[in-house]
Amino acid sequence: MSEEENTEEVVETPAEEAPEAEAPAEEAPAAEEAPAEEAAAEEAPAAEEAPAEEPAEPDPLDELPWKEKRRVLKSRESGEAGPERTGEQRQSDREAARAKKAAIRRNRREEIKSARKGDGTGTPRAEKTRTGKPKERQGTVVSDKTDKTITVRIDTARRHPVYEKIVRQTHKIHAHDENNDAHEGDVVRVIETRKLSKTKHWRLVEVVEKAR
Repeated sequence: MSEEENTEEVVETPAEEAPEAEAPAEEAPAAEEAPAEEAAAEEAPAAEEAPAEEPAEPDPLDELPWKEKRRVLKSRESGEAGPERTGEQRQSDREAARAKKAAIRRNRREEIKSARKGDGTGTPRAEKTRTGKPKERQGTVVSDKTDKTITVRIDTARRHPVYEKIVRQTHKIHAHDENNDAHEGDVVRVIETRKLSKTKHWRLVEVVEKAR
């Protein structure tokens, strides 16, 4: 009996010590997890204290005119290289492109004009009619040296609206004399007419009184 009890005690002793040996193994992951949690807790404030991202630098293309900017962006595009061309070929290509665009513009303008005209029966243009009676003046011929033209001096006298004073004025006009009837010193009557020359838009109506 004593030998059996000794064998049982010998057998049971490792069984009881086994859990004690396994205990530290189970505590090891817990010990490993603790530093990981502490490291995560330390990284959180570090992430919060990190400075904000710096603003992006302004694009220098924004300061360029839109046409120059388009040219730069187009030059950056990658594509298949075309065949080498001479200066004459490039100029001919430019002229062909311009002619094509001109034809498109011409067609568009023709369409706009045809849309405006409609059926072609628009409102007829109003005839120019002179409103009012043409002016007539009476004066004295001071020169008839020019052919078919006389210089007439017109004297006017009117009362000033404020000062009640008689104001006399004199001015000269050129009148058309088709038959050279008037001569220097004659009193004539002239009428306003269309512009006949740079300084002549009056016409002789009659000679009122011949010079003495």
